[in-house]
Amino acid sequence: MKSNLPKEFFQRHDESSDFQFYSFPRKVVHIDDGAIAVLREHYARTLKDGDVILDMMSSWRSHLPESLKPERVYGLGMNAEEMADNPQLDVFVVHSLNDTPNLPYESAQFDAVLCAVSVQYLTNPIAVFSDVKRVLKPGGSFIVSFSNRCFPTKAIGVWLNMTDMQHVSLVASYFEAAQFGNIQTALHTQGKHDPMFIVSGQKSVE
Repeated sequence: MKSNLPKEFFQRHDESSDFQFYSFPRKVVHIDDGAIAVLREHYARTLKDGDVILDMMSSWRSHLPESLKPERVYGLGMNAEEMADNPQLDVFVVHSLNDTPNLPYESAQFDAVLCAVSVQYLTNPIAVFSDVKRVLKPGGSFIVSFSNRCFPTKAIGVWLNMTDMQHVSLVASYFEAAQFGNIQTALHTQGKHDPMFIVSGQKSVE
């Protein structure tokens, strides 16, 4: 499945290797405490004890609520040191989705896939979203969250030229192109705190 957007929309200022850019560990959170609290609350409402979860484009923290008791949490990201220091990951793999959009997992493996504050870096998002649907169990959810921060040299060009609400529409269009169902959006603006935008979709029960 392909995006209707022109190819140049997904180009970046820095087209050098993502492995090079992410080789240095950044053990920091990329949103403030208010936005993290919103994301944790959303996860608490939508994820269940016993879920098998993939934290896609993972790093130092996954922001899962402490009360959640998943069966297993997998991490897929770009920096091994960051993920090794993430206390909520049971296992992780270093993998560049911009080089290889296919996820290194079996079909129908996960109850939920999460992508926190990273969707703006995907250069082939429709292929990635389509493969996320493959690795989800029937009825499983894909939860994508983002704020108004990014590494501008690595974000796709179209993202840098959009408003927050246009970002929401763009991510929803990825879900639609990958044929997810039950697409929902949640918008949280919190005064002095970072805004939090969440778009989710569900794999149909076949």
